[in-house]
Amino acid sequence: MPVAAPVKDSISGWQIAKVPPTREPDLEQDKPVPLLAPSAAAESATISRPGFAARWRAWRRPLTTLVILLVGWELLGRYVLTNRLFFAPLSDVVVAAIHLWGTGELETHIWVSLSELLEGVAVAIVFGIIAGIAIGISQRTREYVEIYITALYATPLVAVTPLLILWLGIGVVSKAAVVFLTAVFPILINTASGVRATDALLVEVAQSFCANRRQIITKVMLPAAVPFMLTGIRLGIGRGIVGVVVGELFGARAGLGYLIFISGQTFDVPALFVGIITLAIMGVGLTFAAELVEHRALRWRRVVSVD
Repeated sequence: MPVAAPVKDSISGWQIAKVPPTREPDLEQDKPVPLLAPSAAAESATISRPGFAARWRAWRRPLTTLVILLVGWELLGRYVLTNRLFFAPLSDVVVAAIHLWGTGELETHIWVSLSELLEGVAVAIVFGIIAGIAIGISQRTREYVEIYITALYATPLVAVTPLLILWLGIGVVSKAAVVFLTAVFPILINTASGVRATDALLVEVAQSFCANRRQIITKVMLPAAVPFMLTGIRLGIGRGIVGVVVGELFGARAGLGYLIFISGQTFDVPALFVGIITLAIMGVGLTFAAELVEHRALRWRRVVSVD
């Protein structure tokens, strides 16, 4: 602010305050300074988004490992393990897969196993998430059932499978029940852990805004438990595939586990590898689909890397 300087008038003798002229604002100097220069901001935005090179690297590395494994498999079967009763090279497995697909047998086995897996995992997801939420939010419910869930989870389900087949027959229902029992516990336990792991500070903030119990559960606890739920689903899919194979080994008329069992009994090693590889591809595809859902649902989550 300009200060008035006293000046003596030559006529009246009075001291007159003379205000110096004010400076016009310099628009160039008064402009807000950006935190980042335009070029730096554009560069930062470009770096934050994965480019083509990063995506290609994410695909190239597993493909390189796959090529090395396939070439090693072929060489091992041709020059090291030459006994066809115990091992088969990759080329023989491909021939067997083409033959089984041409006759329609492989398609039938894939469809039966996939339907059993999807039915069992779907029921396990619904039941596991609902039961996990109930156990996570209620101390009383947890005290009633937690010890029995732990006991069932520790029980080897291979011992229960013959009983389920005896009760439900050798159709799809018994295999779906085995898949349900193998897949439900990872989903249930992860969901309950996610609900209990909700940050207490978030709950206190919601309570300070007068949120009731239902609002705290739906707006705070459940969103915080979503990563745990999706992780449990991914684990449940893997265990469900194991349940499909176990159920079909004990009694089935079709399915990839049945194909593996029959091929092992007849020493048809290429067909046996066809069943194993098909199960692996099925598991990878379903797990990849679960990962896509996880990335879509958790876009807000920050991914930390130390590479």
